[in-house]
Amino acid sequence: MSSQDSPLSLGTDSLSRLLLRYAMPAIIAQVAASLYNIVDSIFIGQGVGPLAISGLALTMPMMNLTAAFGAMVGAGSAALTSIRLGQGNKPAAERILGNVVLLNVVLGVVLMAFGLIYLDELLYFFGASDQTLPYAREYMRIILYGNVITHLSHGLSCLRRVAGYRNKAMIVTIVAVVLSAILDAVFILWLKWGIAGSAWATVIAQLVAVLIQWVHFSDVKSFLRFRGEAFRLRWDIIKNIITVGMAPFMIQTCACVVVILVNNTLGEYGGDLSIGAYGIANRVAFLFTMVVMGFTQGMQPIVGYNYGARAYDRVLKTLWMTVGWSVATTTLGFLVCELFPYQVVRMFVSEDGSGSATELIEASVRGLRILVLMLPIVGFNIVAGNLFQHIGKPKRAILLSVSRQMLFLVPLIIFLPRYMGVDGVWYSIPIADFTSTLLAAVLLFIQIRKFKKNPSSEVSI
Repeated sequence: MSSQDSPLSLGTDSLSRLLLRYAMPAIIAQVAASLYNIVDSIFIGQGVGPLAISGLALTMPMMNLTAAFGAMVGAGSAALTSIRLGQGNKPAAERILGNVVLLNVVLGVVLMAFGLIYLDELLYFFGASDQTLPYAREYMRIILYGNVITHLSHGLSCLRRVAGYRNKAMIVTIVAVVLSAILDAVFILWLKWGIAGSAWATVIAQLVAVLIQWVHFSDVKSFLRFRGEAFRLRWDIIKNIITVGMAPFMIQTCACVVVILVNNTLGEYGGDLSIGAYGIANRVAFLFTMVVMGFTQGMQPIVGYNYGARAYDRVLKTLWMTVGWSVATTTLGFLVCELFPYQVVRMFVSEDGSGSATELIEASVRGLRILVLMLPIVGFNIVAGNLFQHIGKPKRAILLSVSRQMLFLVPLIIFLPRYMGVDGVWYSIPIADFTSTLLAAVLLFIQIRKFKKNPSSEVSI
């Protein structure tokens, strides 16, 4: 097999083989990417302590906020590039590539400056206490220094994948994760840099990934490559990227709001260690949802190309295959977390006999088992939302994300803890997952009817 697939095969090859071919590298890459956070948590929990775990959890809102802009550019540009390739417009795809680089640099610098100036104020707002602030500040300051690097790494990886270099994109991610784990061990366990060591490991690993991606797109043999004339900001391209990428931006932004509310509520009803427990449980559940995101990434070039080519029957077949595999994955995650919660949590926290360690383990185990109650149906929810994004219909994807986070989850987090305490926070999550999945099913049914009844009205971007 060649190192690069012809995008033309997306319209002709077997859908099951295409989905498997594109999804497996994406799954490996997504799982590897999620291991950044998991590995960080394990080394910090085992090498620094329970309060450091809580401090790391407090950085999640800011991480989500900066990632929101990266997701907007990456997902928006990937969807548009797939559609342009489906339309046979390679020069337009390369202009998107150039604008992705410029836009990521601008956004990365602005967010870095804002975050560094108001770092302490933001962390207190996110739920930090005097005990956890030093850990969160030390970690986040270094991450912000590397913000441009992180954005470029994500954006270039997305475009490399849709251009057909899925295996190379996967390998780069794996290399970065392995390097990050090695550096975590060196910086935390050997050099005793504490939580700062984890942050430096992440930034250095991302820098290596960017350098590899840059060499690839500079190669004249690359299907999509850097061209001098493409490095000019064009408002029409930027507007389309932002419009199509607004769905993942809203998802990440809403996630930021939710985590802020969760951290503050858990801090009020359960204290600093409850925040740490949420950080652990959320990272575990996130691992399985990242597998689903890998499936949706594999689905994206197939759906985007065939949607651009008006082959709607292939779009729907790809959708249902992705739903089936995704639901199977999240069901497996549910079973693992329900049957072996203690073993999962112990990877993050040492049972050293201290009261804080024991409390963190107990809180994490209970929280994890509640948080994953609706995980089996979350797979369907994620795929449905991503379908709308992949076909250039961001309003529906935004509706799904905003409703789940803001209309369902936020009110539940506000009211349930008044009657259930800490458990009210945990139960809010599966209840919101259930209601938002019902909405996703309705919107998907409507879209399928449109595909079948009036296909000529679809592709317009």
